[in-house]
Amino acid sequence: MPNNQFKKGELYSFITGKASTAIARRLQKKFNASGVNLTIEQWSVLYHLWKQDGASQQELCNASFRDKPSITRLVDNLEKLNLVKRVSDEKDRRINKIFLTRHAQKLQEESMRLAEETLNEALEGVPEDQVELCKAVLQQVYDNLNGQ
Repeated sequence: MPNNQFKKGELYSFITGKASTAIARRLQKKFNASGVNLTIEQWSVLYHLWKQDGASQQELCNASFRDKPSITRLVDNLEKLNLVKRVSDEKDRRINKIFLTRHAQKLQEESMRLAEETLNEALEGVPEDQVELCKAVLQQVYDNLNGQ
């Protein structure tokens, strides 16, 4: 028997990610107040590059769940801000590797501190076992919809 006891409004709220949107808005406000000149979308690309500098644009698409035009636009804007540089792959010129600049590396500590602070605020009063349960449920939903 399907487990779909949501009312329509609740299901819509669940799907649209109200919590995710609230976290992103709070983090953007913190960036603005701290003089971190980034959008949340730009920060999410940098976040993946901080984990794997020199990732290809396709790898950034996969890691961030964005399409190629979105990643191209984000990388273009990050280049204009002198935060990343594109380098053609030596073996395959069709592939661009994206590397962080020193300026982007300097932003890592402050922006990650603000992100952690925001997440701590978001999870205030939520018991750790419930956070773990929520993560497991959302992972299962994701896996169900991605053929896992």
